[in-house]
Amino acid sequence: MVVAATIVLASASVVLTVALDGDGPARDLQASGGPATRPAPPTTGRSPGTTGARDQGRPVTFAFAGDVHFEGSLRARLASDPASVLAPVAADLRGADLAVVNLETAVTERGEPAPKEFTFRAPATAFVALASAGVDVASMANNHGLDYGPVGLEDSLAAAAQAGFPVVGIGRDAAQAYGPYRAVIAGRRVAVLAATQVLDSHLIDAWTAADGKPGLASAKEVDRLVAAVAAARATSDTVVVFLHWGVERQECPTADQQELARRLVEAGADVVVGGHAHRLQGAGRLGGALVAYGLGNFAFSTRPGPGARSGVLLVTVNGREVQRYEWRPAEIRDGVPHPLTGEAAAAAIAQWDALRGCTGLAP
Repeated sequence: MVVAATIVLASASVVLTVALDGDGPARDLQASGGPATRPAPPTTGRSPGTTGARDQGRPVTFAFAGDVHFEGSLRARLASDPASVLAPVAADLRGADLAVVNLETAVTERGEPAPKEFTFRAPATAFVALASAGVDVASMANNHGLDYGPVGLEDSLAAAAQAGFPVVGIGRDAAQAYGPYRAVIAGRRVAVLAATQVLDSHLIDAWTAADGKPGLASAKEVDRLVAAVAAARATSDTVVVFLHWGVERQECPTADQQELARRLVEAGADVVVGGHAHRLQGAGRLGGALVAYGLGNFAFSTRPGPGARSGVLLVTVNGREVQRYEWRPAEIRDGVPHPLTGEAAAAAIAQWDALRGCTGLAP
């Protein structure tokens, strides 16, 4: 239950203090038991960080989901009724204290498409669709965030600010792009950062944020990203990093993904999640941290099959201690994720568990 939250909108450099009614269950969920729930080991062996984890407050439950755009049939749904686009899966998102997805599109109706095979864009009502479903923060650090150039970037930031919707991994300069979203939730100081390891080779320089230059936070700039995580660690109880990484259609993480995960955990990340492969990839523990390499597609135009395997990852963290995590499987139909139940859910969870085998992660 969030009684008061101090929120930094990374997209607009605005600080808001808001009072939130936390009486209902929507912001007080604890991940339930079941075959996908992974409780914490007896001891984590982790230090509390520079400032120390504080005793006050309760555990915080995060909901993470994968790639979202509004192309294909989703575009018509967005135009018709933005608030209902993600209604089938909204319960899991609203039930968490903080829900984060990857918004894989520019939010603009202007600009020229970048010289690349696929370009995505959506109107500002994209933020209505996300907020209505219970999403609290979106990463725009991906290989479509600047599909419509500097004009599209400026429009995306303006639309996010107008909607009061925080976006991370994108900014008018490096400080904003690499800067975290911050909030105090249930007495815990939370920081969420985002970066992309995936950029078209001919666009890397143009799309990477720098001092005085707009763009995206690049995970190719490893030292800068590690420094940003370490800085967030010094003033946070829980640090989350959302990454765009991996190889499309591959269910196992690359050596680069595994090395970057290790570096970020060593720098102080407690939860590292990501996507891009359009496939689910394994999740598990790296020391005391939780790493989920690939969350797959979420609200995305895709054919039936592996690309349609989706879901919501719930992670409950008490300061630096990852107490449990749980996979809530879904299947994408007509671009929209629909939660699975019964035998279909059990089979999907077992399939998801099996993906850990090539990650080097512990359950």
